[in-house]
Amino acid sequence: MRFLLCLFAIAGLSLNVFGQRTIIHCGNLIDGKSNDAQSKMSLTIEGNKIVSVTKGFITPATRDQLIDLSGKTVMPGFIDMHVHLEGETNKDQNLQRFTLNEADVAFRSTVFAKKTLMAGFTTVRDLGGSGVNISLRNAINQGLVTGPRIFTAGKSLATTGGHADPTNGYRKDLMGDPGPKEGVVNSPEDAKQAVRQRYKDGADLIKITATGGVLSIAKDGSGPQFTDEELKAIIETARDYGMHTAAHAHGAEGMKRAVLAGITTIEHGTKMTEEVMDLMKQKGTYYVPTISAGRFVADQAKVPGYYHALVVPKALEIGPQIQETFAKAYKHGVRIAFGTDAGVFPHGENAKEFGYMVDAGMPPMEALKSATIVNATILGISDKVGTIEPGKLADLVATDENPLANIRTTENVRFVMKEGVVYKQ
Repeated sequence: MRFLLCLFAIAGLSLNVFGQRTIIHCGNLIDGKSNDAQSKMSLTIEGNKIVSVTKGFITPATRDQLIDLSGKTVMPGFIDMHVHLEGETNKDQNLQRFTLNEADVAFRSTVFAKKTLMAGFTTVRDLGGSGVNISLRNAINQGLVTGPRIFTAGKSLATTGGHADPTNGYRKDLMGDPGPKEGVVNSPEDAKQAVRQRYKDGADLIKITATGGVLSIAKDGSGPQFTDEELKAIIETARDYGMHTAAHAHGAEGMKRAVLAGITTIEHGTKMTEEVMDLMKQKGTYYVPTISAGRFVADQAKVPGYYHALVVPKALEIGPQIQETFAKAYKHGVRIAFGTDAGVFPHGENAKEFGYMVDAGMPPMEALKSATIVNATILGISDKVGTIEPGKLADLVATDENPLANIRTTENVRFVMKEGVVYKQ
């Protein structure tokens, strides 16, 4: 029997052909549905799915594999709605736009993807890169690379000179005139073409830069950058192609235009006003705060030479505000989705966001749900992930302590399972 098991393992075939199940004993279980942790629970996994959730520690059968997490708290795999897996912050990041080949970016992205998964994030939404993120998603889905399940925007959409114009900061003879194919739009017609190009490229969703940004080599960090007509064209075309939409936005006017046009999520939201909050509640728009990124760029802007001279004043102004804005939006009743902007800060540190959210007034259970069932609902995969219950994919993480008592235990995840496969134990 042992010889046959070895043969199947070498061949990469599932051992479940022999009827083997995985039994997990959970000291505490946060299932993503209840508002309380349940003690002494057992999960039964067959293949890539959860088949039962049982009170007490059940005795495994002879062929079953037992994973003893009786001293830990088990939760659904976390979902981060705002990452950039193609790169990571460093003082040479502007130079690297000219020195790294697409293959260099691709190989580096595999390292960042693995760090993210090992931190307990089994699903992420990649909100903009060169398009290598689409290939990374495909490689992970094919089992060629270790990483989280990815939903990607491919290349973000911008206006000429806007936050995601890929030639910002270039020499004039290198700037050229990027258009819809490169994700730069200047009319409703361009907008439609750009969305359709992202669909053709294989993107899962559309990300726009509704206002200026902090890290782009441009003076403005918060002014609106799309007309109402352009926004309407983007969002309506995205809906036609079955894609939801996300808007990077720091200034209130750009947020307002995006919300009125029907955007799904607002990212950062730094200068959000009560008027915008009311509109978001009315429209059902989600807020993805990315407090981690704000705090990181504000700190790094004080390091001489870390950022371009145009970036420093924006980082010092905008970065420190995000946590306070989050506190106001949460108190106002805006729907919150967990997202970090990882890549702006080091990958693998995504879970720090939980602590920042709790510090700003969100109860730990709500913070955890924002990173599980809430995000799964936005992505349209709540029938597969986001909670621990029979029929769902076996995406699980475990921590030493109960995060309801110490939310920062999420920063040191001890166990990671994605679709029934253990990646960290």
